[in-house]
Amino acid sequence: MDGVLILAHGSRRHETDRILRSLTQKVKDKTGEELIYSAYLQFSQQNLEVGVEYLIEKGASKIKVIPMFLFDGIHVTQDIPQELNMIMTKHPGIEIKMGKPLGDDDRIADIIKDRIHSLD
Repeated sequence: MDGVLILAHGSRRHETDRILRSLTQKVKDKTGEELIYSAYLQFSQQNLEVGVEYLIEKGASKIKVIPMFLFDGIHVTQDIPQELNMIMTKHPGIEIKMGKPLGDDDRIADIIKDRIHSLD
């Protein structure tokens, strides 16, 4: 069974939990995927390892980690892959792949355009 982990940076502000839960539900609704969970890289007990462990507990043998980061900075190029490698050594039968960050995507430009127009 496949699982998806949406990975956000994290914040000390607790209201970010509501936003991430809402976004995760929207992804479930749009994809039809049932086994989707969200986690944070920093500032939360609901961290990357906890998220992967949750998906494994629910039966995932293949996990797709989607970093909700705009750029491929040090977190995306080093921190997350290192942590995933450590997790995979604990779970040798589990396949974990990390997707690209959000990056330079026309859909993000559309959101920015909408935000600009909302200020008129």
